[in-house]
Amino acid sequence: MSLLLANGTGFAQQKRNITYVPATNLQIVGKVDATPQAFHRIDTASFPLLPAAVKRRVVQSGGLAISFTTNSTSVYVKWCTKETTVSATMTAVAYRGLDLYIKNDAGFWQYAGVARPRAGQTCAATTIVQGMDTREKECLLYLPLYDETVRLEVGVDQGASLEAGPYPFEKRVLVYGSSIVQGAAASRPGLAYPARLARETGIDFLNLGMGGSAKMEKVVADMLATLPVDAFVLDCVPNSTPDQIRQRTSYLIASIRMKHPKAPIIVMQSVIRERGYFNLRSGERVRLQNEYIKEEVSKLKEKGVDDLYFVSSEGFLGHDHEGSVDGTHPNDLGFDRMIQKIKPVLMEILL
Repeated sequence: MSLLLANGTGFAQQKRNITYVPATNLQIVGKVDATPQAFHRIDTASFPLLPAAVKRRVVQSGGLAISFTTNSTSVYVKWCTKETTVSATMTAVAYRGLDLYIKNDAGFWQYAGVARPRAGQTCAATTIVQGMDTREKECLLYLPLYDETVRLEVGVDQGASLEAGPYPFEKRVLVYGSSIVQGAAASRPGLAYPARLARETGIDFLNLGMGGSAKMEKVVADMLATLPVDAFVLDCVPNSTPDQIRQRTSYLIASIRMKHPKAPIIVMQSVIRERGYFNLRSGERVRLQNEYIKEEVSKLKEKGVDDLYFVSSEGFLGHDHEGSVDGTHPNDLGFDRMIQKIKPVLMEILL
């Protein structure tokens, strides 16, 4: 399929003949669990004791996508989110916008366009891609990383087909972690590292990033243990203090193992925060975080916990100090380096 891609924005497509379909009528990809609100990742009513900060994050749509097929020459979207303030370290597209991937002739997911939110408005409509041929295309539309999506409709040329697509990934691997898991600071939603891993491997890496709030609390550990998944990646060290790591790691892993006796549990160290090379207190905190999590995993393995794996953060962001936006959150270059480091390790465990 040769795709001629051209981006359009704004509301001009409202003058054209477009057929819109609610995204809920299509295939939702990346759901961690069933929820009454389609674009939430966790049903907070089922877990009323979750910390308020966790509840705020798990209703955001980071990691969710819509799978659909169409022979339309253009793809349009209309969507609404709840908030308008964008983090200073993220693009508006990543925070509140969408991006589209289309499977190419070689069978790989190829970036096709973005939906840009409108400043100061919670709802927008735009053309993501236009000028394509009329062959059927398999599409994957990623939702906003850091906002709560409350409405989403996908549009195509009037008379063109628009159907729910196949579920594109196999297995279910839960990635529990910090803002880095949720996607800060990828430039657009499809570049968050669980999304990239899913497209590159065919494994469903489910994004349960909780910006600033992945602290291994007991109630969160109990919730994670109930989720219907095949494996766990625990990338929660960046948000947990050294003391919390010592106090909470054992319970978290024991809770998961009790409900999932054979599921691989993969524990990752924290990225090295660039500011820690100059801010000695910050550097020491990360050193202790990574030292303590390694110790805790070693202790559990010595006690006979099987299928427990450890991933060192050495080289996650490279060695030239150019892999972050703000000294903490990876930029697209940093995420790429991180993926090149962890993907072979994950594939050896999961396949």
